[in-house]
Amino acid sequence: MDLALLRTFVMVHRAGSFTRAAALLGLSQPAVTSQIRTLERQLGRPLFLRQARGVRPTAIGDELAHKIAPHVDALLEIAEADLDDQWASRTLHLAGPPEFTSLRALPALVPLIGRGLTVRATHGMAEELFEGLADGHHDLAIATSRPRGRLLTTTPLCDEEHVLVAAPRWAARLGGPAVVRDKGLQALEHLPVVEVHESLPFVSRYWSAVFDSKPLATGTVIVPDLRAVLSCVAAGAGIGVLPRYLCGEALDTGEIVALLDPPIPPLRTYFLVVRAGTLAHPHLARAHEWLLRAAVSW
Repeated sequence: MDLALLRTFVMVHRAGSFTRAAALLGLSQPAVTSQIRTLERQLGRPLFLRQARGVRPTAIGDELAHKIAPHVDALLEIAEADLDDQWASRTLHLAGPPEFTSLRALPALVPLIGRGLTVRATHGMAEELFEGLADGHHDLAIATSRPRGRLLTTTPLCDEEHVLVAAPRWAARLGGPAVVRDKGLQALEHLPVVEVHESLPFVSRYWSAVFDSKPLATGTVIVPDLRAVLSCVAAGAGIGVLPRYLCGEALDTGEIVALLDPPIPPLRTYFLVVRAGTLAHPHLARAHEWLLRAAVSW
């Protein structure tokens, strides 16, 4: 059986669409349709059911994909191995949250960049990143949620701890962390809040995990990213919730103060997300491996 037909079949199965599979394979949609029809004729069974938007695999299609996908990926990895010496000349298209990408991921990739790897980074929300990854605009995405479907696969990268912080003058006005711990929400409910969105995603997550409640306040200052939240909180604009990796230095210098030290701090998990089968590409596999190794110390 023709390996090219099987590769196309696996891609359509993962993508759920002839159009998307064609874009990822660098083929025209008629070529993909023709290959799937050829494979269906050879097997004498339908592999996909055509729908208004995309395709859905038949039971036979699901069974075939389950049996052959790992072997197709392995054969492609062998084919890509011939390019192993030239991996550093490839470009990695990386996508992720702006703060984590800037402060964690890109510095971790500097040794590979020093060996010739080129990087193009972009930022966005999780669903935007997943869509861009599925459409072939990105090679590797860093996200705080798992994508749905078969086309994208995830690997846990690291956890980040969230900290409730304020400027020293706000902490003094409240009476210090001990008073906040004793009074809980009563001490915090009337304070100004600095956040990245009107929905208060970081504050809401912290309130839910620590107080089993929703915040009553609305955002006093809404800014574009977490680094701006840190700047505003340090300047005294209000309280905020920040990842410890981002605010650790400001905490150490006393520029800001942690208002609580809960027994179980709120955590958020980051994931590395790739299109299924693309870790066969040496430059992508190395970047993926390098980030996982670096994350051990994060």
